Amino acid sequence: MPIKATTVDQYLLDGCGRCKKGGTPQCTVHRWHPILVALRELALECGLTEEVKWSVPCYTLNGKNVLMIHAFMEYCSVMFMKGSLLDDPNEELHRQTEHVTAGRQLRYTKLEEFMDQRPQAKAFILQAIEVEKAGKKVEARTEEPPISEELEEAFGQDEAFKSAFYKLTPGRQRAYLLHFSQPKQAATRAKRIEQSMSMILRGEGLHDAYQKGK
Repeated sequence: MPIKATTVDQYLLDGCGRCKKGGTPQCTVHRWHPILVALRELALECGLTEEVKWSVPCYTLNGKNVLMIHAFMEYCSVMFMKGSLLDDPNEELHRQTEHVTAGRQLRYTKLEEFMDQRPQAKAFILQAIEVEKAGKKVEARTEEPPISEELEEAFGQDEAFKSAFYKLTPGRQRAYLLHFSQPKQAATRAKRIEQSMSMILRGEGLHDAYQKGK
């Protein structure tokens, strides 16, 4: 099995290491390698501290997460942790999914595209740094998704599963609750819960599955 990345150099060489494609030519980090290297250089140029969190490059300010760099199947991105607070008059920032509250992405598929847009990317990074320095917070959602009957039943049958679920971060819990409650058929809801159990027991979020496409 691949080893999860603990340094950015290792990430750029072998990928995040969270799936069997890590360290192979099929890893998507290899597909976007030149852009990822350029994104790394820009983040460091802006004075951020380089770390690895969740097996991907993370850039922090005084210990606070400002942005992360990701490689996906269709694109690579820089994701701003408080992207919803950034001024984006030209609507360049993307949500990874419609249910994401705070995070926003800049997406790239060609190095030339990134280099052309590098000044805009730097401006977003500097703006994100100022947001963090100011201590601004993303307003939490007040409406919470429901806990389905099928999930309540699963909790009742497996205390370890219930405990693991409530140890997840609020954002990860919310993503799972939305995922479980969306299907109209009870059988489909139950199947989604069953398919997600192993990830929850490992402490992983629903959207960590995107990394498994590498």
